[in-house]
Amino acid sequence: MERSTAEYKIKELSAEIEKHNHTYYVLDKPIISDFEFDKLLEELIDLEKKYPDLLSPNSPSQRVGGAITKTFKSVKHKYPMLSLSNSYSEVDLIDFDRRVREGLGHKDGDLFSNLVQYVCELKFDGLSVGLTYHDGELLHAVTRGDGERGDDVTTNAKTIRSIPLKLTGYFPKEFEIRGEIYLPRPVFEAINKEREEIGDAPLANPRNAASGTMKMQDSKVVASRKLDCFLYNLIGDDLPFDNHFASLNAAKSWGFKISTHVKLVNSINEVLQFIHHWDKKRLDLPFDIDGIVIKVNDYKQQLQLGFTAKSPRWAIAFKFKTEQVSTELLSISYQVGRTGAITPVANLKPVALGGTTVKRASLHNADIMEKLDVRVGDQVFVEKGGEIIPKIVGVDLQKRKPHTQRTTYITECPECGSKLEREEGEANHFCPNDSACPPQVKGRIEHFVSRRAMDIDSLGAETIEQLNKAGLVKNIADLYDLKKEDVVNLDRMAEKSAQNLIEGIEASKKIPFERVLYSLGIRHVGETTAKKIAKKVKTLDLLVKASKEELLGIDEVGETIAESIAAYFSKVENKELIHRLKKAGLQFELSEAQQQAGSSKLEGLSIVISGVFNKFSRDQLKDMIELNGGKNSGSISGKTSYLLAGENMGPEKLKKAQSLGVKIISEDEFLNMIS
Repeated sequence: MERSTAEYKIKELSAEIEKHNHTYYVLDKPIISDFEFDKLLEELIDLEKKYPDLLSPNSPSQRVGGAITKTFKSVKHKYPMLSLSNSYSEVDLIDFDRRVREGLGHKDGDLFSNLVQYVCELKFDGLSVGLTYHDGELLHAVTRGDGERGDDVTTNAKTIRSIPLKLTGYFPKEFEIRGEIYLPRPVFEAINKEREEIGDAPLANPRNAASGTMKMQDSKVVASRKLDCFLYNLIGDDLPFDNHFASLNAAKSWGFKISTHVKLVNSINEVLQFIHHWDKKRLDLPFDIDGIVIKVNDYKQQLQLGFTAKSPRWAIAFKFKTEQVSTELLSISYQVGRTGAITPVANLKPVALGGTTVKRASLHNADIMEKLDVRVGDQVFVEKGGEIIPKIVGVDLQKRKPHTQRTTYITECPECGSKLEREEGEANHFCPNDSACPPQVKGRIEHFVSRRAMDIDSLGAETIEQLNKAGLVKNIADLYDLKKEDVVNLDRMAEKSAQNLIEGIEASKKIPFERVLYSLGIRHVGETTAKKIAKKVKTLDLLVKASKEELLGIDEVGETIAESIAAYFSKVENKELIHRLKKAGLQFELSEAQQQAGSSKLEGLSIVISGVFNKFSRDQLKDMIELNGGKNSGSISGKTSYLLAGENMGPEKLKKAQSLGVKIISEDEFLNMIS
């Protein structure tokens, strides 16, 4: 292909890919499959590799990440990013309305006293960012920082698909648009599920996760987090608009993601109605909000009202109340997870919070404990809000008892006495004694036998505890040496139960390689990652021999996972474990049928499974979807290709599928698709 032809083709592909990014991530109405989209992107990347001088900084190929940012450059904002005044009561809002009307020269009873329109917006709980565009192309993205200066996060911002790299339509030559980068709640929950599977502490909340992600050095990891962004404020020297609401509609036409919940109202009473509505409905949203922002709509009126030293007089934020209680910290205990991670836990005097009685709260790690300066005997403030579990957010220092002792984080494992370690960049301390520390040993066995791993359902936590105490099972390989006569005399273990246990262990030898790999409990290797590794390397022997570079070439395997895999297989005790499991007959390579059965028949299709099926289990159907190139999804959206429906499926999923026009297929129809 000649260079001139390649240049034209690159521009054509870039425009088409950005159009599909917009329909998928902004409008939620995809018009091509994921497979077709990936093919377009592959073609663009291949052309840019052949003609590197034609690679634009704002090419859609830059969204996949890969660039490393060692330090984030501090940038001065052209227009300071002021904070808004906060309000927690309706009285404050009524007073704000009075100040606005008085500032505009209106008085109660005046004929024109109600001629102030407000724009009501959801207050997104994420990371504030300013995006500057020049000639319709993204120039840079800067965080709020201290309001005067922020961090340049342009490389990471480009990985967010809802942020346009090039605009469409008629737009000012240069302007800034501000918004909030956030982590959608379903994505947040999926990340935490994966973290719990691999033994990592869950992320505290979507806001902190979004903020932390944007400060990551590896933009490829940022891209994998699937951040999103709502824009809500257009700023520039000569904008062709008379009011804020019109500017938002224009920005939407240029390709920006503007919330559909923005509302133009004509009185403070309508503002209050908007607040009442969202105070009840906010938990139904797929993202977190912590309040409502109210802005005077007319730009001339905004100019007339002006600013204080810290905030505009024409806008205010109403914050929803996060329920908070005060109670006494009775003690601090330390839990050891199956990967050796130490989690400090606050044991509290029981207190009612959010409809439940709270007795414990996470203290997360040593850094947070030191920052809070939390001490036994303190009266502490506890919040639930959008958190996974309750957390301590502060200490009532006025009620601190005299002579309390500063809390010193433990240096030895509370279970086995081993000296704790903390690797550089890690938030948690770890117990390194993974082969003999009781909670780790039992935790690894419980993980090994769990339903999504080896699926030995006759082995519960209590039975594992008994087997461990009896000296029969000290690691996962010991399970395959058990005989019926070894276990029949254990407490609550009748003849039939003992037989079921031995049969369950024997049946687990047929579990496929990818689940065996996941069941080993290699740190940072979750269920999804294990599947991708197994599909790529095909045998455990090849995985053990794989170089770091080869591991990094596998989708979803980064530096941390590659190092963790290498560390696991370098340990003598793990090599011995694998040898014994192989000898027992476990599957350590993809079966011939698996290697031959794969197809691309479902490539680009997203399928949701719901209900009970006759011929295959849900897990088997999910494996079939992935084996044939499809994607399993847990929730229905406009991007869902099919709803695979069994008996007793959830009525809400059925209702949503019908409302979105998602095609519903039976088990037999699905099997015909892949036959």
